Amino acid sequence: MRESLSYDVVIVGAGPSGLACAIHLKQLNASLKVCILEKGAYVGAHLLSGAVLELRSLKELFPEENYIDILKVPALKDEFCFLTKNKKIPLPLPNQMKNTGNYIISLGEFCQWLASQAESLGVDIFPGFAATDILLEKNKIKGVITGDKGRDKLGNETPRFQVGMNLYAKHTVFAEGCHGSLTKKVIELFQLRKNKAPQTYGLGIKELWEVDSPDYSQGKVFHSVGWPLDFQTYGGSFIYHLSQHHVAVGFVVGLDYSNPYLDPFEEFQRFKTHPKIKSLFKSGKRLCYGARALCEGGLQSIPLLTMPGALIVGDAAGFLNVPKIKGNHTAMKSGILAACALQEAILACQEEATKYTTLMHDSWLWKELYDARNIRPGFRFGLIPGLIYAALDTYLLKGRAPWTFSHKQDSEKLKPAKQCKKIIYPKPDNQITFDKLTSVYLSNLRYEENQICHLQLHHPEIAISKNLKIYDSPETRYCPAGVYEILLNQKKRPYLQINASNCIQCKTCDIKDPYQNINWVPPEGGDGPHYLEM
Repeated sequence: MRESLSYDVVIVGAGPSGLACAIHLKQLNASLKVCILEKGAYVGAHLLSGAVLELRSLKELFPEENYIDILKVPALKDEFCFLTKNKKIPLPLPNQMKNTGNYIISLGEFCQWLASQAESLGVDIFPGFAATDILLEKNKIKGVITGDKGRDKLGNETPRFQVGMNLYAKHTVFAEGCHGSLTKKVIELFQLRKNKAPQTYGLGIKELWEVDSPDYSQGKVFHSVGWPLDFQTYGGSFIYHLSQHHVAVGFVVGLDYSNPYLDPFEEFQRFKTHPKIKSLFKSGKRLCYGARALCEGGLQSIPLLTMPGALIVGDAAGFLNVPKIKGNHTAMKSGILAACALQEAILACQEEATKYTTLMHDSWLWKELYDARNIRPGFRFGLIPGLIYAALDTYLLKGRAPWTFSHKQDSEKLKPAKQCKKIIYPKPDNQITFDKLTSVYLSNLRYEENQICHLQLHHPEIAISKNLKIYDSPETRYCPAGVYEILLNQKKRPYLQINASNCIQCKTCDIKDPYQNINWVPPEGGDGPHYLEM
């Protein structure tokens, strides 16, 4: 028998959008009963971002707050470069990439601080509990169902809700981040993407280093495009210099790439070997590793945001501003606007918080995404044409072009392996470059044994009959954690081995698989990575 609880608002996900929504709800109406479910073992366990924070939304949420405890590293210097194999060529810094007044943060630590603010206002936060399904009644969402068991940060089963529970709510907020499992379900169930462009994605891979190098400069923000990617593949790097000689380095590859032999993890490792980059990491030490998909579709890919009994906020909807390389401020703003709409809907006993859409369209957030809407899809023509168009759109058209580019789904972009050239990647040196399994160890993974595999194949035979035969098993390369392997059985026949305990929950397999045959669902609550300072 499942236990049940009732709230005014249940929020799925303790990222910046969900926490901002909860905080502002309690600021508007302290009597509201609000809870947040977080599938990670603690707030921040699964959070990964660059991250440089623009303060606009934070100042709206806490106009009189002193942020000195959490915002420790102001962004002091920007550098934007085009890389060839051996050279670093400075590029003009676009206005949207300028970081004056911004701060370099750990998103996990920032959201732990936000969570403390939410709890001080009376919000219930339940870490270690994954929302696994929705409660649906007469085409209205009535809440969510949690999976069996939860574990705290030490791996111990928590005493509450060990058999899962039903959480009923007047309104449910989906704040799961990019490509959340329940968000994906409700978008399909309520046809929220009808007449919208498909969402497109990038894969962001990140490492945290402690460095001992004269190239370290606290507060420096570095971005690059170009090498090691070819001119037809969208992507680029970031290096953010935090305090105490810590450096966040990462690489993003657009998942609309066409060559099935491309391996985003290996491209990231190659980037660190660039003659103008590697000296920063020489004699350094890697502290943590992780990866996460991110939404790149922009304004034209945002689904309808409300449905009876629920709404969508943050990167679950796709509010990332790609050319600005920021999404935390937009995620928080969406949470603030959702709170305003939910407060009004609850007072008026409305089943759907439709005011959210109106508030969104009238906000600076919508204008910011409208002005940026064509820049990312402009790179479908290649890197150089994309950079030229981005400059024209930014400085001449100022985002007001009379057209809006569309795009195809990432899973449709792969070419058959026989049409592509194999990419031979160098072996890791285990000083600056590493293999996947060594890297995954630094994600601090923890999975309960003997649970049902959370990586589900709709049709297992497709993995061999089509993915292997036509595309040479791209899942063995696009996964940044070595989850998928092609092995031979006793009869020397190939089969797909899924190492689910390696999964760092980036969702790339659910996005890029050419037959959409892989379905990512949440494992037991508290499972997965335990990121530190990411």
